Amino acid sequence: MTEYTNIDLGTFAEIAKLENGKAFLHDALNLTSCEISVNIAPKGFKVPFNHKHKQNEEVYIVLKGSGIITVGDKKINVKEGSAVRVATGVARTIENTGDSELHFICVQAKEGSLTQFAFGDAELC
Repeated sequence: MTEYTNIDLGTFAEIAKLENGKAFLHDALNLTSCEISVNIAPKGFKVPFNHKHKQNEEVYIVLKGSGIITVGDKKINVKEGSAVRVATGVARTIENTGDSELHFICVQAKEGSLTQFAFGDAELC
């Protein structure tokens, strides 16, 4: 295993041109613990379906714009700086309700698998 993997995703404008405006990092970075996607949703975009995960929780981190993340029957207004965690087994979808593109990162990781973090998993060198 190499010490690191580095890629250039390109600009947000370039990511917006990718299929569904998504750049998935799992394969590109050889990730072994999570899936991360960088997403650009155009004005008025709504994911046309709900989905849920069997093993992975998801965290949506909004970088720019505003929208609504629907979790079950609850609608959560989000904007730049918002972060929303969605547990396994719960239906979710996202839509851009703002006046510009909605930029967000979605992180998927196996629910309940995090046992160490920050300095619990670090040592000073």
